[in-house]
Amino acid sequence: MNVYDFDNTILRGDSTARFFAYCLVHRPAMWLDLPGQAVNGLLFALKIREKQVFKERMLRFLTRIGDVDAAVAAFWEKNFHRVKAWYFQTHRDDDVVISASPEFLIRPACERLNIRYVLGSPVDKRTGRFFGKNCHGAEKVRRFREIWPDAQIDEFYSDSYSDSPLAELARKAWLVKGDRLLEWNK
Repeated sequence: MNVYDFDNTILRGDSTARFFAYCLVHRPAMWLDLPGQAVNGLLFALKIREKQVFKERMLRFLTRIGDVDAAVAAFWEKNFHRVKAWYFQTHRDDDVVISASPEFLIRPACERLNIRYVLGSPVDKRTGRFFGKNCHGAEKVRRFREIWPDAQIDEFYSDSYSDSPLAELARKAWLVKGDRLLEWNK
């Protein structure tokens, strides 16, 4: 099986940031929360707020957008073209995507790509609250092993060395830089 990160790997850009920006344009009620979002971003930038707390506060915007499923579907209609062309050449039926992005957000794009196995951060799409750990770094390995305890990863693809714990499990790992695939330096 091949395992992929999603943002900046299969997708050009960060799906959560793009969805946030999309909703700012299409759901004006979100503008009411911009001062709180700015403070949240500042606290994170100053390393006063940890990543999961930052993300949960940022995702609070979901409470202002109404039908989240409809917003996600409309978002992917406008953003699916951001899938990188190289992915279509490496696609296999047993591909797995493991991402720190909210699972409810990336699953529709993965389904469109015929990716059945999707693990993302567990986030309540109505409230933005996490109901588990942010799916990042070593947590990705834990989540992967929870479902596939003995599976061998043939190839792993990510844009970030923060995914080294998963890369170490793979026979071959690739660092994705734009549209280029570079050998991972283990």
